[in-house]
Amino acid sequence: MLKSICLMLVTTVTFCSQAAFAGEVKISPDVVYGHKYGLALTFDVFTPEENANGAGVLFMVSGGWYSRWSPAERMANVFKPLTDKGFTVFAVRHGSSPRFSIPEAVEDVRRSVRYIRMNAETFQIDSERLGVYGASAGGHLSLMLGTASDNGNPKAKDPVLRVSDRVQAVVAWVAPTDLQIMVWDAPDHLPAYDRFPALELDLKKAKKFSPLVHVTPDDAPTLLVVGDKDTLVPMEHSENIYAAFQKVKVSSELIVIEGAGHGFGGEYRERALKELAAWFEKHLAKK
Repeated sequence: MLKSICLMLVTTVTFCSQAAFAGEVKISPDVVYGHKYGLALTFDVFTPEENANGAGVLFMVSGGWYSRWSPAERMANVFKPLTDKGFTVFAVRHGSSPRFSIPEAVEDVRRSVRYIRMNAETFQIDSERLGVYGASAGGHLSLMLGTASDNGNPKAKDPVLRVSDRVQAVVAWVAPTDLQIMVWDAPDHLPAYDRFPALELDLKKAKKFSPLVHVTPDDAPTLLVVGDKDTLVPMEHSENIYAAFQKVKVSSELIVIEGAGHGFGGEYRERALKELAAWFEKHLAKK
């Protein structure tokens, strides 16, 4: 199960000198947005060569809170539905389970938003038109950015940490929204969750890192996409946070794909991608 989920989800560098080209997209691989324990935190950038719309979309490379590396050139087609519409895509990797925990992964992806916003001119995007999406654990991280971000700490020594990590639109596929019922300390957690080391969290931390408890009226517009046959992350996760969004009048939508399980393939994936692109076009369009 974990293997199938991971497969589904998939600086100091000189951007131009490291760039490779795939069709009409310029690829800047392994851009370093931070360091931890002597390791580099990186993302790949996919920039449309023509008709770029100035908006940036971050993809959370995360399955089971495991962040897999693969050659950037292999990912170009994955992001084609977005780059074809002019979006610059950032494939963000975080400190990976089991070495790093969910709280650390959340801090990493927050930093990635701050770094991208701080360097928006370099990436030729609008710093106030940033979206984020992901599936499963990547969806959870996307929702954390949409519900629990901040404006930065003006007193921080690190200039990156002075920058806001807020995003302007979120798309979350089959996303966990309440870790309090998933972590190993939860009495009734599904046995399948024992396969995910990232869920070895106490209940206090599980609450802190559950998007559901952070919903407020200033959250980013959010699209939730689920399958009604999902037995790993039941659709109630998305239904509950959608109800919370509606209660405080956050622009949101819940799409249920009949017959789909935890992984979207074939026509299910085509529909999910179509809805994703439409959501970002609607909410990240130049004002």
